[in-house]
Amino acid sequence: MAKVLFVVPAGVYLGLFFGYPVLKNISMSFQAYTTKTFFTGVAPWVGLDNYITVFQSNLFAPALINTAVFTVGSIAGQFVIGLALASFFRRRFRLSNFLRSMLLLPWLLPLIVGSATWRSILDQDSGILNRFLEATGLIHDPIPWLTSPSVALSAVVLVNIWVGIPFNVTILYGGLQDIPEELYEAAALDGATGWKAFRHITWPNLRPVVSVVLVLGVVYTLKVLDIILGLTNGGPANATQTLAVRSYQTSFVDFQFGVGAAYSNILILISLLFAIIYLRANRRAVDE
Repeated sequence: MAKVLFVVPAGVYLGLFFGYPVLKNISMSFQAYTTKTFFTGVAPWVGLDNYITVFQSNLFAPALINTAVFTVGSIAGQFVIGLALASFFRRRFRLSNFLRSMLLLPWLLPLIVGSATWRSILDQDSGILNRFLEATGLIHDPIPWLTSPSVALSAVVLVNIWVGIPFNVTILYGGLQDIPEELYEAAALDGATGWKAFRHITWPNLRPVVSVVLVLGVVYTLKVLDIILGLTNGGPANATQTLAVRSYQTSFVDFQFGVGAAYSNILILISLLFAIIYLRANRRAVDE
């Protein structure tokens, strides 16, 4: 009985602040929920009409592709750079703690502030990035980072990588610290150093932490909204439209809350499918 009493507060909290909103969102996706509903309290049941509207939208396929590119690009960049920095900081040296704390700054800044700063940096005419590239001779003409449909998505991915690196470094560094140093010393006696040590010692022991980082990273990246709105607002020419942006704009710009809820549920389903598939595949690899 005592164990149940300890669990009840957490269960009530999860039910009120996580379970109810999800169920309400699912319910809204099957209703004609608009601004009129707030005054009348009536939201007619429309079945799958909202989902049909989503799938028939001309922006759904581009948004889905952009979401995939944005997620894969962001996760790959964040993880590779994060793992490299975590491995670097594993070596103890002067100012190590200070530099690691400085890496947390992108994570501590409000996303809208970070996106505003990067918008200034990436400005075609006065941005410091173009001026630096021109000064070093890497480019001759300014790059329209945020105004060209062919470049804007890459720029947004770049900024999201910058935002996500601190999370990856922090979690992966903690995982690296838990690997016994004796394993590396024993491997060194057999000539396993450098890449061999990473392949046979670091990676197998780090795999559970990697699973957490990747799953949480994908779930977080799928719902990224602030950065895209702050940088491009989904433009130019819908080049940076993602499912999260479509959900926001459909709900709070077009005021079609039922259709926006349908977009949100599709995002939730994609996140769940990825988590289930990845975790099962990872467990199978560990068992083997």
